[in-house]
Amino acid sequence: MATDPLSLTFAALADPTRRALLARLAEGEATVNELAEPFPISLQAVSRHLKVLERAGLVSRGRDAQWRPCRLEAAPLEEVSVWIERYRQQWEDRFDRLDAEIRRIQREGENSHE
Repeated sequence: MATDPLSLTFAALADPTRRALLARLAEGEATVNELAEPFPISLQAVSRHLKVLERAGLVSRGRDAQWRPCRLEAAPLEEVSVWIERYRQQWEDRFDRLDAEIRRIQREGENSHE
């Protein structure tokens, strides 16, 4: 099993339930019971999903008397964004070159018909 932060984050994000939990936590802190409400799975299953998110550093759990709020931790998502941005820029550069080549071919086609 991979243990580097980026791999842990991508593994955690691979599951739609975990992504939905993160989306809910982006709105604010919530307890496990509150997070489990909209899902047709057991409280234990939600807890297991939260443990995966915690291991990836995407969620932290606090303690306020009997209330144990979960909260979103954005730093790992920022690392993913930086990693993806590198590749997005490469694709944009390739699309720009392709666009320029298509325009060149179109101009050549227009010039050959004159």
